[in-house]
Amino acid sequence: MNLAEQVQRAGVVGAGGGGFPTHVKLAAKADTLIANGAECEPLLHKDAIIMEAHATELVRGMQLAMAAVGAADGVVGIKGKKKHAVEAVTAACRGTKVRVQLLGDYYPAGDEYDLVFNVTGRLIPPGGIPINVGVVVNNVETFVNVAAAADGKPVTHKMLTIAGAVKSPVTLRVPLGTTYRDCLAAAGGLTTDDPVLCLGGLMMGQTTDDLDTPITKTATGVVILPRTHHTIERKLKPAKVQAKIGKSACDQCRYCTEYCPRFLLGYAVEPHQVMRSLAFTATGADYFNQWAAMCCCVRTLHAVCLPGGTVSQGSLRRVKGRDARQANQMDRADESQAAPDARRPPRPDPIAHAQIARGGLRFTRAIERGNHFTDPAACCRSSKARAHRVCRK
Repeated sequence: MNLAEQVQRAGVVGAGGGGFPTHVKLAAKADTLIANGAECEPLLHKDAIIMEAHATELVRGMQLAMAAVGAADGVVGIKGKKKHAVEAVTAACRGTKVRVQLLGDYYPAGDEYDLVFNVTGRLIPPGGIPINVGVVVNNVETFVNVAAAADGKPVTHKMLTIAGAVKSPVTLRVPLGTTYRDCLAAAGGLTTDDPVLCLGGLMMGQTTDDLDTPITKTATGVVILPRTHHTIERKLKPAKVQAKIGKSACDQCRYCTEYCPRFLLGYAVEPHQVMRSLAFTATGADYFNQWAAMCCCVRTLHAVCLPGGTVSQGSLRRVKGRDARQANQMDRADESQAAPDARRPPRPDPIAHAQIARGGLRFTRAIERGNHFTDPAACCRSSKARAHRVCRK
């Protein structure tokens, strides 16, 4: 039985949220293998904990995968600020063909298109996947599961972060099927009477108020906010209401486009054009679809659009989902002309902007220490230290 078959039998899928069957990736041929440890979602730290505690298993899983796909180069992409993770993985890489590449502290450094370009200098074709340029990308936890699968161990547990309106934010390893209610109890319980769960994080996560939702193989963490928090109120607004707000709020400043990670890589993604088309209702549908097709839905609009970030991002996600088939058939003739924007490095840090624009991060971090933080950077450091300490007990 080869590695791809062992991985399929063990039920290994993408552990970073996507859930793509890992055995399919390992059945391909590539010259470069990348472990994605960027972990861009604010307040979530499960990848950092995995790299610190399971660096040896991570590197072993990568070595097995490299042999399976024929890759000569193995790279672990980690944000330089995650010093403990960098030290652990660097030590585990000694004497192997796997190396660490430090990434900048910006959002979304973990987007596959951005990560592949940073590591290899190659641009994935519009609508394509990393294997189109000879690269296989998996989350760091996925490679740990690959190593376990090679030993005949199936995926039965998941690492995830519990953060937000809880008494003791924590990163946990729990059996699959465990409910979020049980995880919240392990985090000391809720600090709000009417919680809404942002599954997967504040930026790209989905909302639910069902505490009995089970933990799956793709869970990465949850941020809890009270239903009255303005971020939750805007997320839960009906699509028609969001569209009306978007029409009235967008002033075509282009900041959403100028900060878009895909636009900065040279792809035809222009959110301000989507919002312009929305203002003309159905008359701009063709352009609406075109400019949203390559959107990676990482919600950078929240970082720069104070009045309409939530609603404009909702418009992008709806059209992207509705026209996924058209997006897959998009014309790639202009790909040879795509080139990264010269302003891309050094890149502004929209995470700090998001903390101010959305208020959610400042709120959740204030809860963790019982203080009102005004410095987003200090909040970030306090949050991460708290998560690490709880996990290590």
